[in-house]
Amino acid sequence: MTRLSPGEREFIDRMGLSMEKFGGPRTMGRIYGWLLICDPPEQSLTEMAKTLEVSKASISTVIRQLQEGGMVERVPVADRQHHYRVTPGGFTQVLRTQMAQARIGIDAVELGLSVLGPDRPEQRERLEDVRDFFTFLGEDAEEFIQRWEEYRKRKKRSGR
Repeated sequence: MTRLSPGEREFIDRMGLSMEKFGGPRTMGRIYGWLLICDPPEQSLTEMAKTLEVSKASISTVIRQLQEGGMVERVPVADRQHHYRVTPGGFTQVLRTQMAQARIGIDAVELGLSVLGPDRPEQRERLEDVRDFFTFLGEDAEEFIQRWEEYRKRKKRSGR
């Protein structure tokens, strides 16, 4: 079992609290925090459970959510256990995953618009506003990701 230093434990716990502020479970933030600082960067469910002192079942449930959200990925290893690491590329993959999921909401709104007749302009306006917001968000997100990737490149070139 990896023994965490007091500073590492505090960091991991703060990541847990941060994730709670974003609406996720504390364990999710703690797992993500550990995967950000662990060595090696790939960890099995068993290793995470022992290090974080959380049940393997909890780790498994939360790691699946992190994987679905694009925050972690499963990596191939020689042994039979599944290993996970932070998805390379920062939060760009997370944002892309979220935007893909927002498409489901747009499709639902489009269905709502197809159900409503033209004689219901107030309801149609509300639905169109939601659709247009998520469409705009998706377009703006891609521009944001491109700006972020350029920023990261500049920062790496400057050595900071």
